[in-house]
Amino acid sequence: MRIQLKACTAGDADELYAFECDNRRYFEQSIPSRGDDYYVPDIFRERHAALLQEQKDGSSVFFLIKNETGSILGRINLVDRSPIDKSAQLGYRIGQLHTGKGIAKEAVRLLLKNCQKLDIDKVEAKTTDGNLASQKILTHSGFRRVNKEEEVVLHGQRMRLIHYIWAR
Repeated sequence: MRIQLKACTAGDADELYAFECDNRRYFEQSIPSRGDDYYVPDIFRERHAALLQEQKDGSSVFFLIKNETGSILGRINLVDRSPIDKSAQLGYRIGQLHTGKGIAKEAVRLLLKNCQKLDIDKVEAKTTDGNLASQKILTHSGFRRVNKEEEVVLHGQRMRLIHYIWAR
């Protein structure tokens, strides 16, 4: 399946809201919930507008992962951009119906390919110790595991976050 990364816009709000609602339970199995308020339409639109302002200000870049017909398969972003050390934090999520198809791997590849144009030399990422698929994607994409871990609690269970770094 061919994918493309499209910069997130105000016009994407309704389709993105539907994507997030459709995948809420799936996402919340492996990452902390964004909270019930996130799924209230007006609040979602406000938060979407705030993310777009971050993008406009240059502190973050938000892309939608779309297929050939323009349907949203997932999202990928670079947040906490630092112009001083030219770094950012990577995050991505793929909709439940689209996992296991190489979409995340290709999206990460496409995003890293754009780092020079975005003036980013270093990308940091983290994933839980149980998320072997994400670990594999990051390693395959040229990230190296760094000797830094932290603990989080998800659904009452302690998990370790494993840190990775990629540098141009």
